[in-house]
Amino acid sequence: MCVLDAEQVAEGMEHLGLSKDDENDKTWALSAQFSNTQIENREKESTCDQISLRNSFPLESICEDTTVTDKKQSLLNNFIPTLRSGEWSDIGSRTFMEDTHICIADLAKNFGYNLLCEEAVSFYGVFDGHGGKSAAQFVRDHLPRVIVEDADFPLELEKVVTRSFMETDAAFAKSCSLESALSSGTTALTAMIFGRSLLVANAGDCRAVLSRHGVAIEMSKDHRPGCLNERMRIESLGGFIDDGYLNGQLGVTRALGNWHMKGLKEIGERGGPLSAEPELKLMTLTKEDEFLIIGSDGVWDVFRSQNAVDFARRKLQEHNDVKLCCKEIVEEAIKRGASDNLTVVMVCFHSEPPPQVMVQRPKFRRSISAEGLQNLKILLEG
Repeated sequence: MCVLDAEQVAEGMEHLGLSKDDENDKTWALSAQFSNTQIENREKESTCDQISLRNSFPLESICEDTTVTDKKQSLLNNFIPTLRSGEWSDIGSRTFMEDTHICIADLAKNFGYNLLCEEAVSFYGVFDGHGGKSAAQFVRDHLPRVIVEDADFPLELEKVVTRSFMETDAAFAKSCSLESALSSGTTALTAMIFGRSLLVANAGDCRAVLSRHGVAIEMSKDHRPGCLNERMRIESLGGFIDDGYLNGQLGVTRALGNWHMKGLKEIGERGGPLSAEPELKLMTLTKEDEFLIIGSDGVWDVFRSQNAVDFARRKLQEHNDVKLCCKEIVEEAIKRGASDNLTVVMVCFHSEPPPQVMVQRPKFRRSISAEGLQNLKILLEG
């Protein structure tokens, strides 16, 4: 399934009473974290010494007759998240456990780096291995360090994360050439939180879902052969989809590793049809954002995104224990018939549980997209 996240974001905005134009764009989301200068000087190059979360404000026009909507938006954005995280994994009905995950509260401090910045960069990830666990464990152990050691960390996180995915993939290829027993592959989904910025990077079919006042907002796309955009990218690189599999071999279209599988990856600028380059999504957190769920694909085989948010909210309202909530999601997935390895990482942005709300569902009629029609056609023909 390939996710059209614009619709979900629009739903979330509509629920909050905000227009689509109020959504923070990618350009502002990082610069607001690295600069506390006056709005008229916002193009000035920011430095780490300037970072001050409490002085970060949206770069929006200011007029004397500020409206109530403007005040509401300012209150939503003037928010300091209080991070709490938990995780849970289960082998499911599989013979081997190939999932792994990571939760690091302060990425730089974890690797012995002292940054001048006051705010910590938190790092969370889920890695779903296939053909063995070596690739998943390698990426889990190496990717965070590669990110921290990049010369542009933490000022240009988007470039750093993309580059680090590719460098980690190349490093694993070198390891496999020295020890063929390591040959395997893994999907990778990471979430980094810096002040009020949330940056999600995904290569594969793990999924990250944000709860915004009870409305599910998908922060990643599932990279599967049925996705039209992925099919077009693959075919442009000489690959093909056969019976729902990339080159008839793999059920995902982006992953790290798999260098041992012929025709999927090539060293060079173009690369092969199987890409390790992540898709990124950057969002500025507001007071309405409650938590982020990161799950391996086994979870999403039996949970829809909104269903997972609803389930998690109920459990947090009962006991407000993040780790227990992750455990209950995994246990519920098993009850629903999940057969894959299962891993859930959850990050909450408040110390208190989510409030009781009546979520208003959109009243407009839905129509299936061209991509949805293509996916349905693939399913029926399969």
